Amino acid sequence: MDYLRPIFRFVALSALLLSGCGKVQDPNTLIVGMELAYPPFEMTDEQNAPAGVSVEIAEALAADLGKSLKIENIPFSGLIPALKTGKIDLIISSMTRTEERAQSIAFSDPYLTTGLCILISKTSSANSIEDLDRKGVKIAVKQGTTGHIYATDHIENAKVLLFEKESAATLEVVQGKVDAFIYDQMSTYMNWKRHPSTTRPLLKPFKKESWAIGLQIDNTGLQAEVNRFLRKFEASGGFEKLGDKYLAVQKQAFKELGFPFFF
Repeated sequence: MDYLRPIFRFVALSALLLSGCGKVQDPNTLIVGMELAYPPFEMTDEQNAPAGVSVEIAEALAADLGKSLKIENIPFSGLIPALKTGKIDLIISSMTRTEERAQSIAFSDPYLTTGLCILISKTSSANSIEDLDRKGVKIAVKQGTTGHIYATDHIENAKVLLFEKESAATLEVVQGKVDAFIYDQMSTYMNWKRHPSTTRPLLKPFKKESWAIGLQIDNTGLQAEVNRFLRKFEASGGFEKLGDKYLAVQKQAFKELGFPFFF
């Protein structure tokens, strides 16, 4: 029966590939992961279709690469695992490049500059991140974000409370259940504007950050293509147009407050 061994090997290999151990994706489709819960960057429209700044960047990138686009809506904390296991090709989800993340995934050149800020309950007298790091103070962070990372590494005395959703962390501040919520500059501004009677913002970043596109660590070819696209998109005014379309009010407000805008 030796003559059957090559056939058995072929069947066994085929079964292994079909089982998902050798995952094969359509090379003509760009699969981008993002959490569609961060308007106006990542969200859904009235028809429940992906929309926002990051979606339009992904669409332009896919067109530039000559590929169709598929967006996977994944919780933020699950994006890096999805990228590492090959479920997605890229992360475009307002993700900050950090040294910790760069140990397991690669990043494009930065395309947006922001920073960590604080939404504070009006019942709190704190005026800085240092004021908050005291016994008896409660600080909210969103799981998997750089605010979460910062609090883990630097907050020694205050109690840090972890939330899956930005809205839940914001509500804790609004209701006075926590003293503050560490998050990015744009979100802090927008959450304050929604709840001006119960919160106040510290909008000057205590830690500056840059957003970048996440890639698999060994995909240097795609990384070069993404960087080329970002340079081209910026030179053509693509980022400026997205800012005007989605963030016109915020652009004007930040100008009046004396803060540089993102793009």
